Amino acid sequence: MKLLLVEDSEALSRAVVRALKASGFAVDATGNGSDGLWMALENDYDVIILDIMLPGLDGREVLKKLREANNESPVLFLTAKGSIEDRVAGLRLGADDYLVKSFAIEELIARVEALARRKYQTRSPKLSIGDLTLDRSAKIVTRGSHNIPLSSQLFSLLEYLMLHEGSVISRTQIEEHIYDEQVSPMSNVVDTAICALRKAIKLSKNDAVLIHTRRGMGYVISEEKL
Repeated sequence: MKLLLVEDSEALSRAVVRALKASGFAVDATGNGSDGLWMALENDYDVIILDIMLPGLDGREVLKKLREANNESPVLFLTAKGSIEDRVAGLRLGADDYLVKSFAIEELIARVEALARRKYQTRSPKLSIGDLTLDRSAKIVTRGSHNIPLSSQLFSLLEYLMLHEGSVISRTQIEEHIYDEQVSPMSNVVDTAICALRKAIKLSKNDAVLIHTRRGMGYVISEEKL
């Protein structure tokens, strides 16, 4: 699960990023509202954690522009202002939740998890392509009647591909969504993971190939070779 944190306090940002990563999240962070807006529009984040008082663009303006661009990623506002009027104003702008500083890191993580669950509850918990099924709630992958054990990383990779069935996903998109740390341009980590995933979901020679390579572009998952 990938998050974006837009917070201009370096100390708070470091603490939040450290705690979120320790809880298993991949996190991008910036302290500038303009940069945060660009990152949110260029990437697919499960939750955006957004401070209100920011340089560049303030959090309210960032949220307004996101919603105008039809970006529906859940947004958790962070603010030093805790009045009812401030909370209502933020929620009316399209924020999904509101957390007043200073807060307990454990509460932040719980709210992020709740927002992520809410986002995915709007979709079916099961994704299917042909006889391959991925259950996001139970964290189970099956092909026909056979369970396929996958590492958490390969599960996330398969989930990401299946959520974008029929669309070409570039190596860069996979790196940014699946891997927490920056991947070297010379690394073949994505190709290796795709190869391992292909082998894992092809249980017999009669099983159709579902993950296809688009040379120079990336990968696509589909029942038919596109």
